[in-house]
Amino acid sequence: MSRIHTPALDTATGATAEVYTQIRKAAGSVPNTYAAIGALNPAALKAMLQADAVLAGGTLAKQDVETIKLAVSAASGCDYCEAAHSLMGKLAGLKPDVLKQIRKGEASGDARRDALLQFVLKLVKGSGTLSDADFAAIKQAGYTDAQLVDISLAIAGITFTNVFNRINDTTLDFPAVERV
Repeated sequence: MSRIHTPALDTATGATAEVYTQIRKAAGSVPNTYAAIGALNPAALKAMLQADAVLAGGTLAKQDVETIKLAVSAASGCDYCEAAHSLMGKLAGLKPDVLKQIRKGEASGDARRDALLQFVLKLVKGSGTLSDADFAAIKQAGYTDAQLVDISLAIAGITFTNVFNRINDTTLDFPAVERV
């Protein structure tokens, strides 16, 4: 059970009810993490959803966005986001074996995806300025400067939900995955 009490969705009013309605229209239901964030701070939830909308209209393929979100979630140990983005990655067309490789931080055999995965992991697991060699590797994989902005935005957005879910111990409402 989640640590932070979340009122029943049908009791929401004002800005919280509005954002829940938007989520239901887009996704069919309100995931537990969105429900908790929206109940406490609907503006924060709106900002997160706006960042996701920017990513959806941005320069990265949906599989790239899900690779980033899944890799960061696995690296941070957020079981909620690992489950959510394993499902979202599957819906984006990533195969189950590829999803497992991403969660483990292992190469999948797709050179471009593998370069993205290693780049993201170096950013989230390391500190300091990225090395020139690491920068050159992501550029050689074909990622543009504009895509580096989108990669950064995807990392920032998923880091927010990872941290919140780790604080809240948000109850899973996605199929659980085997943590590696």
